[in-house]
Amino acid sequence: MTPAEVGLSTLENLAECPALNAWMYQTIRPYVKGRVLEIGSGIGNISEQFVKDGYPITVSDYSLDYCRALEKRFGYESLVEDVVHLDLADKDLEAHHPELLGTFNTLFALNVVEHIELDGLAISNCRKLLAKQGNVVILVPSYPGLYNILDEKLEHFRRYTTESMRMLLSPDFKVTTTFHFNLAAIPGWFWAGSVLKKPTLPAGPLKWYNRLVPLFKFMDELTFHQAGVSVIGVGQRR
Repeated sequence: MTPAEVGLSTLENLAECPALNAWMYQTIRPYVKGRVLEIGSGIGNISEQFVKDGYPITVSDYSLDYCRALEKRFGYESLVEDVVHLDLADKDLEAHHPELLGTFNTLFALNVVEHIELDGLAISNCRKLLAKQGNVVILVPSYPGLYNILDEKLEHFRRYTTESMRMLLSPDFKVTTTFHFNLAAIPGWFWAGSVLKKPTLPAGPLKWYNRLVPLFKFMDELTFHQAGVSVIGVGQRR
């Protein structure tokens, strides 16, 4: 499978995990305010959670195929204010998207920045898109030691720690919090990617995982978000 096929397969499998998507949305929701831009919306798994909650959102992706999929999915939906073809690693963002500069109060990117080689440029562009005191919310895979074939096939350049997340955000943002998400997924990621060498996340186990999300949420709360397969960073525009 090509990286694009692996990515689409992963998004389609995750689309069958509504409880997991809702949990991710609920986790970032406290940091969302005002006008919202989602970076890397894919096929709209998290965008759909905003719509269900009655919260307006602008969606975007660097892939024209995904943008067309988003237009097809949300073309009728008034809460989706716009579908934007946007590359967060664009070195000429100001020239290509002057209409978006300083426009949004919240920008979030979930499982996006790890795909960008120049992640510092991506974060700098986040700042340009935000209004004064706007919030950025970034979720990326955690623990460099967990990097395996799943990361390779998904074209991840790296995995992060809470400290590297703070270092990434701090030049452009006042970092307000960093914490881990989804402790229970660590063994599954290691088993599938490091032991079984699976090139994609298997759909069957994901569906079982989805059923147990209430338990896994409790595990995160019990451990005070000190460990997890992902790390989340929140910052306020300097």
